[in-house]
Amino acid sequence: MPYIPVRRLLSLTVAGFAALLTVGLIMGAQTSGVAHRLPYAIVVLGAQVLYVLATTMAIRPPAGKIVAAVGILSALAADYAANSPHEATIGPLGLVAGAGLVLGVIGQLAMREGRARVTESLGATTIIVVGVVAFATLLVLVRIPLGTQAITVCLASCGVALTIARLTDVFVPYPRLAAQVPRGAAGVVLGTMIGTAVAAYMGRYLVFFTPQSAALVGAAAAVAAILADLTIGFAEAGRELEGDAPTMWLARHMQGPLAGFALAAPVAYLITNLLWKASA
Repeated sequence: MPYIPVRRLLSLTVAGFAALLTVGLIMGAQTSGVAHRLPYAIVVLGAQVLYVLATTMAIRPPAGKIVAAVGILSALAADYAANSPHEATIGPLGLVAGAGLVLGVIGQLAMREGRARVTESLGATTIIVVGVVAFATLLVLVRIPLGTQAITVCLASCGVALTIARLTDVFVPYPRLAAQVPRGAAGVVLGTMIGTAVAAYMGRYLVFFTPQSAALVGAAAAVAAILADLTIGFAEAGRELEGDAPTMWLARHMQGPLAGFALAAPVAYLITNLLWKASA
């Protein structure tokens, strides 16, 4: 099996992208309010569009334009649904996800290429639609009493974990997780630990959190983000081993951090609701 070396400059670039994404999503939440949610919706939509474009270019599904269009429409619908109900709930997001998948099926069946590789098309559509709907969870989370603080804790932990993991790969990319995946186990462990520690420290200064509860939420978000990032790396290695040509480097390396934040958002929402109900 081929051994793929770690590209240190690339790891540094991805770390910088993860850090910038963290700052953007957290600062957007801090400037959001009950009556002024549009600016944060625009920030989240930007992340969703990046996720759709990066994932479409990385996976390269059949009928890719249809898949990307369905992803963008699902993002717009999810953001609208997250802001529209009087009660902050993720229920409407489930309906958007279902509608997006149905629309994707119809669009793919209308295309010859989509009909020939329908399973692959449906898989790509599912990944993209679920991802953009997961991002919209942040817009629901910012509307509940504990939400903005939870976003700060979770996304800070998530962003620090992803950034430290990639920075560690610049200096100590060992031991290797797999010969075909240029990632080191040291970065994964160190990133998760420091991300959790950052969350616990922030919990000392937030009204609705304690260091223990903040560490719990932060650890869950950090683990989810790291696992999503690693899954993208292994999936890309699997496609290359099967003979697929490498995709655009920028798209496939942006996809990991974006997927990490997408997965961390619903995890933050679920745990926050559990903590809120426990404290009520």
